[in-house]
Amino acid sequence: MIYYITGGARSGKSAYAQSLALQLSNHPIYLATARNWDADFNERIKRHQADRDERWENIEEEKHPSKIDFSNRVVVIDCVTLWLTNFYVDCKYNIEEALTEIKSEIDLLSTQSATFIIISNELGMGLHADTESGRKFTDLQGWTNQFIAQKANEAIFMVSGLPIVLK
Repeated sequence: MIYYITGGARSGKSAYAQSLALQLSNHPIYLATARNWDADFNERIKRHQADRDERWENIEEEKHPSKIDFSNRVVVIDCVTLWLTNFYVDCKYNIEEALTEIKSEIDLLSTQSATFIIISNELGMGLHADTESGRKFTDLQGWTNQFIAQKANEAIFMVSGLPIVLK
């Protein structure tokens, strides 16, 4: 089962995903995909960790969560944008290669008998990136989001903390 939750920055995606996970399981997994890039990002990570209580199992895996056995578990993957950034940077900004690699990971995850709640961002609804790399990443994010949305059993778009069911 795949739930796909998308929306803009600070739209309530993570809070909604965590609430859904706790409705589905008393001991869900929070899978963080972020790399700890700098001191500011470290503070963001700490803030996110503080949002979760002892019911949560926290796992950090920045690229290959398919290597982990999630059988019969509920897993929040937060978030596709940061996960995709890791592929994009490691593929030296080659969008075709990064897209192939993340699609492969998503395909492998979808074969597991687990429930995944996948959080992503809708970057294309904001300001137009002023760099070539930024524009390429926005395209990559959009194609990745479309891929996940097609695979998802349910898709939710968050706006101002409110869920809009798409699928």
